[in-house]
Amino acid sequence: MRVIIAEKPSVAKNIADALKIKKRCDGYFEGEDYLITWAFGHLLELFDAKDYDEKMKIWRLENFPFIPPSFEYKVKENKLKKVTDAGAKKQLKCIKELIYRKDTEAVISACDYDREGQIIADIIFAYLKVKKPIYRLLLNEWTEKEVIKGLQEIVPNKQLKPLQDAGISRQHADWLIGINLTSAATLKYGGKGQLLNVGRVLLPTLKMIYDRDIEIENFKQEPYYKLAAKFKKDDISYEGTYTEEKKDKFEDKVYLEQIRDKIKDQEATITKKEVVEKTEYPQSLFNLSALQGYITSKYQGFTSDKVLGIAQSLYEKKHITYPRTASSVLDESLVDKAKSVLYTLKKGLPFEDEIRFTVSKKVFNSKKVESHSAIIPTYIIPKQLTPQEEKVYLAIRNRFIAQFMPPAKVEETILETTVNDTDYVFITKGKIQKELGYKKVEQEQTKDVILPNVDKGLVLNTEDAIVAEHKTKPPAPYTEKTLLRAMETCGKQFKEEEQKEDSEFMEAILSGFSIGTPATRAETIKKLNTTEYVMMQKKNIRCTSKGRYIIETLPVKELMDLEYTGKLEKTLQDIEKGNILKQEFLEHITNFVTQAVGAIKTQRSIALKPINSTGSAAPAKKSESKTKDKIEDKKREVLGKCPLCGEDIVEGTKGFGCMGYKKGCKFVIWKEMPDLSKYGKKVTKTLVKTLLKNGEAKLKNINTQDGKPIDLLVKYTREPLKETYKFVIIEQQNVL
Repeated sequence: MRVIIAEKPSVAKNIADALKIKKRCDGYFEGEDYLITWAFGHLLELFDAKDYDEKMKIWRLENFPFIPPSFEYKVKENKLKKVTDAGAKKQLKCIKELIYRKDTEAVISACDYDREGQIIADIIFAYLKVKKPIYRLLLNEWTEKEVIKGLQEIVPNKQLKPLQDAGISRQHADWLIGINLTSAATLKYGGKGQLLNVGRVLLPTLKMIYDRDIEIENFKQEPYYKLAAKFKKDDISYEGTYTEEKKDKFEDKVYLEQIRDKIKDQEATITKKEVVEKTEYPQSLFNLSALQGYITSKYQGFTSDKVLGIAQSLYEKKHITYPRTASSVLDESLVDKAKSVLYTLKKGLPFEDEIRFTVSKKVFNSKKVESHSAIIPTYIIPKQLTPQEEKVYLAIRNRFIAQFMPPAKVEETILETTVNDTDYVFITKGKIQKELGYKKVEQEQTKDVILPNVDKGLVLNTEDAIVAEHKTKPPAPYTEKTLLRAMETCGKQFKEEEQKEDSEFMEAILSGFSIGTPATRAETIKKLNTTEYVMMQKKNIRCTSKGRYIIETLPVKELMDLEYTGKLEKTLQDIEKGNILKQEFLEHITNFVTQAVGAIKTQRSIALKPINSTGSAAPAKKSESKTKDKIEDKKREVLGKCPLCGEDIVEGTKGFGCMGYKKGCKFVIWKEMPDLSKYGKKVTKTLVKTLLKNGEAKLKNINTQDGKPIDLLVKYTREPLKETYKFVIIEQQNVL
């Protein structure tokens, strides 16, 4: 008998189904040759600092850095109740009993084939002190064929020791950095009740967003000018843009106005007509970041974290391959499988005859596969999906099918029109989609720019020449799509159209220099929101005043250095490949943490309070934006600076609002607040001034039910995961 441990119950069920095992017991399936049980992700977690030493129950700066002599594990806790998770404890007991059964000869880890999946099982084996032979099932999908084939090709688990070392190194490093620097930063800079999270992946990602916001704010719009003219003869009419040495944007408006005046009502001749047929190919297969970016930018209501959850669900339901991949090509060993899947998927499609399987380096290239191949569908076609699952599945399916369809063909026409007796040349471009090709499956919308049927040598009249003013545009704020791409390439920027075709882009991914992994990037973006370091403005991600504060205050600049962070991730990949020892990496992290905590301790303490540097405002709820006072642009008493955007706060009819409202800031403190009304208090100018200056204020002589007056120390804070604010009591004092 062999015990198989899956990462989740749903995967255990897939394995049981593949082996035709129907007997389900409490916590496992039982067959003639296999006992199939499961974890719930991590059943065990690292000790907290207080588990090692009682004195760590209370955070004191002098107790940090805290480096445990060795890392130990415990059954994971229920974080809400702060007690041992009963379900995890019960399942761990079940796993132990199955492994230690007399008829159990060996154990097989069937957790996901990645760093985290490797250590989920390995930590259990170490905790239970398993001495029986341990093997590893390495699969990219959970279809019946692959499960049966995989069980015939299991390998000794010790062969995966480098992968285990990488996973353990990541876990221990993040514990050391997170526990020590979050505690030290909070104690030094956090003020009362203000947690300042610091993380190996969190901070550099925030720094990218911060840098982009600063770049936008410092951007100075510059005007430029373009000259457009209409050329007409009988029923023929088209527009052209004045171009000089391939340049059509000019700083000198007067120069263009002089040309405009010279060409007015003059004849012009088509001196060149160029027609070029261009071939367009589909973008590469999806890796996780590309899939998340595609879905979040195309559809409303999706976050990268939600896309990952849906993709994981489709994977566990056997509809797609392993989703947490950085590769956008397939391993060459998958040629036959991909061919079989394609023939299954194309049946009944209206363009079935156009889908032809071919082998190309664009799709199959083992040299560009990092651990796992790109995400593709399996041969199991879903029968019933939720609307959101369907969007994600169809994106993956369509991108796969598109690789084996004809390319799209576009006809581009360029006209050069020269005003007679001058050297003034106007360029006109047209575009017609000649063949849709792969665009049929991805249903891409094309916009044709149709030009009249004209020939070189045609003479027309110049009409309606206009000099138009334009302005340079600042860089765009990060969206989830562009942020994921920046994390994937460690901040290196690539144009949209170069994303999947440019070999430099692929090299940036394959080099290993990245921020986080495909599996962790969505969680990082989510955590930036929950920690209130960033906020969403529609699809744009903007840094808050709290996010700016931690970036500008924390002296540990290495954590914000993309190159340093990229090197850490590259080192983890090198450990995974067996090129670097785990102990060397952890020694570096220990030294880094010790120095970082020392830098925090010796820096001058700065209390966290609303800051004057410009921040980005969260969009208010519709009901708030409709009822918010319209602040007139006349001189009013300035009560302080907005904690979100740095603009002036002034008094309105119903509340105290931000003068940055025209730029989108929705910060307001209402005069009638339920949080204070229950104490018989209203929001006054004095209270607002104190709040904006100190971040907190005192409400004096509050009458309680027992008749004893008290003073309350309050602050005005944003509610977690919401865009509304409330007063929070941070201290209560009895009045003598």
